[in-house]
Amino acid sequence: MPRLACPEEPGVALHVVQRGLARAPCFSGPPDRLFYLEALRQSAARRCAVHAYALMGNHVHLLVTPARRGDATQLMRALGERYGRHLARAYGHEDTVWEEPFDGTPVHAGRYLFWCMRYIESNPVSARLVREPAAYRWSSYRANALGEDDPLVTPHPLYCALGRSREQRCAAYLALFARV
Repeated sequence: MPRLACPEEPGVALHVVQRGLARAPCFSGPPDRLFYLEALRQSAARRCAVHAYALMGNHVHLLVTPARRGDATQLMRALGERYGRHLARAYGHEDTVWEEPFDGTPVHAGRYLFWCMRYIESNPVSARLVREPAAYRWSSYRANALGEDDPLVTPHPLYCALGRSREQRCAAYLALFARV
Protein backbone atom coordinates (compact mmCIF):
# COMPACT_ATOMS: atom_id res chain seq x y z
CA MET A 1 0.00 0.00 0.00
CA PRO A 2 1.50 3.40 -0.96
CA ARG A 3 2.42 5.70 1.84
CA LEU A 4 3.56 9.28 1.73
CA ALA A 5 7.18 9.84 2.64
CA CYS A 6 6.36 13.09 4.47
CA PRO A 7 3.68 14.41 6.79
CA GLU A 8 0.70 15.94 5.02
CA GLU A 9 -0.66 19.30 6.05
CA PRO A 10 -4.09 20.35 4.79
CA GLY A 11 -3.79 23.31 2.43
CA VAL A 12 -0.03 22.85 1.87
CA ALA A 13 0.95 21.87 -1.67
CA LEU A 14 2.92 18.66 -2.16
CA HIS A 15 5.22 17.72 -5.01
CA VAL A 16 4.42 14.02 -5.40
CA VAL A 17 6.63 11.72 -7.46
CA GLN A 18 5.51 8.18 -8.21
CA ARG A 19 8.08 6.02 -9.97
CA GLY A 20 7.55 2.87 -11.95
CA LEU A 21 8.75 -0.34 -10.34
CA ALA A 22 12.43 -0.83 -11.21
CA ARG A 23 12.11 2.30 -13.38
CA ALA A 24 10.02 0.29 -15.84
CA PRO A 25 7.57 2.07 -18.16
CA CYS A 26 4.25 2.97 -16.54
CA PHE A 27 2.32 3.67 -19.73
CA SER A 28 2.05 1.60 -22.91
CA GLY A 29 0.64 4.44 -24.99
CA PRO A 30 -1.86 7.29 -25.19
CA PRO A 31 -4.86 5.21 -24.02
CA ASP A 32 -3.07 4.42 -20.75
CA ARG A 33 -2.14 8.06 -20.21
CA LEU A 34 -5.71 9.19 -20.96
CA PHE A 35 -7.05 6.62 -18.51
CA TYR A 36 -4.54 7.73 -15.85
CA LEU A 37 -5.48 11.40 -16.23
CA GLU A 38 -9.19 10.65 -15.96
CA ALA A 39 -8.58 8.39 -12.96
CA LEU A 40 -6.51 11.18 -11.40
CA ARG A 41 -9.29 13.70 -12.02
CA GLN A 42 -11.91 11.44 -10.46
CA SER A 43 -9.71 10.34 -7.55
CA ALA A 44 -8.67 13.92 -6.76
CA ALA A 45 -12.25 15.21 -6.59
CA ARG A 46 -12.97 16.44 -3.04
CA ARG A 47 -9.52 15.24 -1.90
CA CYS A 48 -6.84 17.29 -3.59
CA ALA A 49 -6.50 20.18 -5.98
CA VAL A 50 -4.12 19.31 -8.83
CA HIS A 51 -2.05 22.34 -9.88
CA ALA A 52 0.55 20.75 -12.16
CA TYR A 53 1.41 17.35 -13.57
CA ALA A 54 3.65 15.55 -16.04
CA LEU A 55 3.23 11.93 -17.04
CA MET A 56 6.67 10.69 -17.99
CA GLY A 57 7.50 7.26 -19.36
CA ASN A 58 8.57 5.69 -16.07
CA HIS A 59 7.31 8.14 -13.45
CA VAL A 60 4.70 10.77 -12.70
CA HIS A 61 5.05 14.25 -11.18
CA LEU A 62 2.08 15.88 -9.46
CA LEU A 63 1.69 19.14 -7.57
CA VAL A 64 -1.36 18.73 -5.36
CA THR A 65 -2.88 20.45 -2.35
CA PRO A 66 -4.76 18.11 -0.02
CA ALA A 67 -7.97 19.37 1.55
CA ARG A 68 -7.51 17.31 4.72
CA ARG A 69 -4.73 15.36 6.41
CA GLY A 70 -4.35 12.03 4.65
CA ASP A 71 -6.04 13.11 1.43
CA ALA A 72 -2.87 12.92 -0.69
CA THR A 73 -2.23 9.40 0.56
CA GLN A 74 -5.85 8.44 -0.19
CA LEU A 75 -5.53 10.02 -3.63
CA MET A 76 -2.44 8.01 -4.51
CA ARG A 77 -3.94 4.80 -3.12
CA ALA A 78 -7.19 5.23 -5.11
CA LEU A 79 -5.29 6.22 -8.23
CA GLY A 80 -2.95 3.23 -7.94
CA GLU A 81 -5.88 0.85 -7.48
CA ARG A 82 -7.82 2.31 -10.41
CA TYR A 83 -4.85 2.31 -12.74
CA GLY A 84 -3.92 -1.22 -11.65
CA ARG A 85 -7.43 -2.45 -12.52
CA HIS A 86 -7.13 -0.75 -15.91
CA LEU A 87 -3.83 -2.51 -16.63
CA ALA A 88 -5.28 -5.86 -15.53
CA ARG A 89 -8.31 -5.44 -17.82
CA ALA A 90 -6.37 -4.07 -20.78
CA TYR A 91 -3.26 -6.28 -20.66
CA GLY A 92 -3.77 -8.96 -18.03
CA HIS A 93 -1.08 -7.19 -15.99
CA GLU A 94 -1.18 -8.44 -12.41
CA ASP A 95 1.99 -7.01 -10.85
CA THR A 96 2.28 -3.64 -9.22
CA VAL A 97 3.39 -0.82 -11.50
CA TRP A 98 4.64 1.62 -8.85
CA GLU A 99 7.51 1.69 -6.41
CA GLU A 100 6.52 2.21 -2.81
CA PRO A 101 6.41 4.56 -1.07
CA PHE A 102 5.81 7.49 -3.37
CA ASP A 103 7.68 10.67 -2.53
CA GLY A 104 5.90 13.79 -1.35
CA THR A 105 7.70 17.06 -0.63
CA PRO A 106 5.83 19.96 0.99
CA VAL A 107 5.94 23.18 -1.01
CA HIS A 108 5.63 26.02 1.50
CA ALA A 109 7.20 29.10 -0.08
CA GLY A 110 5.58 30.90 -2.99
CA ARG A 111 8.79 31.12 -5.00
CA TYR A 112 9.35 27.38 -4.55
CA LEU A 113 5.81 26.65 -5.75
CA PHE A 114 6.52 28.26 -9.11
CA TRP A 115 9.95 26.63 -9.29
CA CYS A 116 8.26 23.29 -8.66
CA MET A 117 5.61 23.90 -11.33
CA ARG A 118 8.32 24.87 -13.81
CA TYR A 119 10.37 21.79 -12.87
CA ILE A 120 7.37 19.48 -13.36
CA GLU A 121 6.25 20.98 -16.66
CA SER A 122 9.82 21.22 -18.03
CA ASN A 123 10.56 17.59 -17.21
CA PRO A 124 9.70 16.37 -20.74
CA VAL A 125 12.16 18.91 -22.17
CA SER A 126 14.87 17.85 -19.71
CA ALA A 127 14.25 14.23 -20.70
CA ARG A 128 14.61 15.28 -24.37
CA LEU A 129 11.14 14.04 -25.26
CA VAL A 130 10.23 17.43 -26.77
CA ARG A 131 12.03 20.71 -27.51
CA GLU A 132 9.55 22.93 -25.67
CA PRO A 133 7.04 22.23 -22.89
CA ALA A 134 4.02 23.17 -25.03
CA ALA A 135 4.77 20.27 -27.37
CA TYR A 136 4.23 17.66 -24.63
CA ARG A 137 0.63 16.51 -24.50
CA TRP A 138 0.87 14.82 -21.10
CA SER A 139 1.50 17.79 -18.82
CA SER A 140 -0.31 20.77 -17.38
CA TYR A 141 1.92 23.30 -19.15
CA ARG A 142 -0.62 24.29 -21.79
CA ALA A 143 -3.23 24.96 -19.09
CA ASN A 144 -0.94 27.03 -16.87
CA ALA A 145 1.13 28.80 -19.54
CA LEU A 146 -1.24 29.07 -22.50
CA GLY A 147 -4.63 29.16 -20.79
CA GLU A 148 -5.99 26.01 -22.43
CA ASP A 149 -8.84 24.31 -20.60
CA ASP A 150 -7.81 21.25 -18.61
CA PRO A 151 -10.49 19.76 -16.35
CA LEU A 152 -7.79 18.30 -14.12
CA VAL A 153 -5.99 21.55 -13.26
CA THR A 154 -7.10 23.76 -10.38
CA PRO A 155 -5.08 26.99 -10.28
CA HIS A 156 -3.21 27.50 -7.01
CA PRO A 157 -4.07 30.78 -5.21
CA LEU A 158 -0.50 32.03 -5.84
CA TYR A 159 -0.93 31.32 -9.54
CA CYS A 160 -4.21 33.27 -9.48
CA ALA A 161 -2.34 36.19 -7.88
CA LEU A 162 -0.14 36.48 -11.00
CA GLY A 163 -2.81 38.60 -12.70
CA ARG A 164 -6.46 39.57 -12.84
CA SER A 165 -7.19 37.92 -16.17
CA ARG A 166 -6.29 34.56 -17.65
CA GLU A 167 -4.11 36.37 -20.19
CA GLN A 168 -2.19 38.26 -17.47
CA ARG A 169 -1.66 35.08 -15.45
CA CYS A 170 -0.45 33.17 -18.50
CA ALA A 171 1.95 35.97 -19.49
CA ALA A 172 3.39 36.13 -15.97
CA TYR A 173 3.69 32.35 -15.83
CA LEU A 174 5.42 32.25 -19.24
CA ALA A 175 7.87 34.83 -17.95
CA LEU A 176 8.84 32.37 -15.20
CA PHE A 177 9.84 29.85 -17.88
CA ALA A 178 11.91 32.49 -19.67
CA ARG A 179 14.09 32.89 -16.57
CA VAL A 180 16.86 30.37 -16.16
